[in-house]
Amino acid sequence: MPELTAANQPGGLIQFHDVSKRFGSDTLALDEVSLQIEAGEVVVLLGLSGSGKSTLLRHVDGLHQATSGTVNVLGTDVGRARGKELRQLRRRVGFVFQQFHLVRSLTVLENVCTGALGTLRGPRLGLPTFPKRVRFEALDHLERVGLSAQALQRADTLSGGQQQRVAVARALMQRPEILLADEPVASLDPESSSQIMQLIRDISQERQLTVVCSLHQVDLALSWGDRVVGLRAGKTVLDTPVKGLERDQVMAVYARVGADAAAVLAAAG
Repeated sequence: MPELTAANQPGGLIQFHDVSKRFGSDTLALDEVSLQIEAGEVVVLLGLSGSGKSTLLRHVDGLHQATSGTVNVLGTDVGRARGKELRQLRRRVGFVFQQFHLVRSLTVLENVCTGALGTLRGPRLGLPTFPKRVRFEALDHLERVGLSAQALQRADTLSGGQQQRVAVARALMQRPEILLADEPVASLDPESSSQIMQLIRDISQERQLTVVCSLHQVDLALSWGDRVVGLRAGKTVLDTPVKGLERDQVMAVYARVGADAAAVLAAAG
C-alpha cells in the first residue's frame, strides 16, 4: 500500500468526526465538532476566549485526546496513536505558540536548531554539537524570516516580533506538512502582527504548507486566511471561505448575549 502523503490523502489532510472533549465533569471544551481541512489550505479559527480554539489545535498533534469522536491527521488515527507512531506524526506537524517558548539564554541559531531534535539521536549541548547540515539549514530558515544577521545573538535580546520569527524558523526545521499556530500574534503590536501573519502566509504558499491558526483579530483573519472557522462554546458555528465574507458576519461569532449556534449561522448566511 502506498504511503499516505499530503498530495494523496483522501477526504482531507485533517479530519475531525463528531469530536467532543471534556475536562473533568463540568467543562465541555469541544462539542461534536466535525471539520475537514484540505492540503495547502490556510484556515483561521476565530471565537471568544474559551470557545475551544486552542483545544481543537491540540487535538491535531495529539497533545489532547478526544473524549469521543475521531481525529485523523496525515492518515493517522490520532486517538489510537502511541509511541513511535505518535512521535512520527508530531515530526510532521509544526506548532507556533503565543509565548514563543524560546530558550532565552541560547543564541537565536541554537534555538532554531532545536527544531531538528526529533530527527537526531542523543542530547545536544551547545551549538557545535549539532551536525553541520542542521546548522546550515537553520541559517537558511533564519534568512527566510529575515533574521540571519541576529543568528548569534541571545534570544532574549530580540523584540517580541523577532522572537516569534525565530519560533517560526524553529518550526520549519521539522520540515512540517502542517503548521499549527495558537494566537501567534496576541502579544505583538499591530505592525509586527501583520508582518508575522504575512510571513506565515508566504511560507505556506512557497511550501504548499497546510496552516491552521487561531486568532482574535478579525481583520487579520479576513486579509490573510483562505477560510474562517468560528467556534462558540465548543461548537463550530461558522465555516466558510474568506472570499466575499463581511466583517459583520464574522463578528456575530463574538456576540456575548442571546446568540446561540443557529443565530450565528443565520447572521453569517
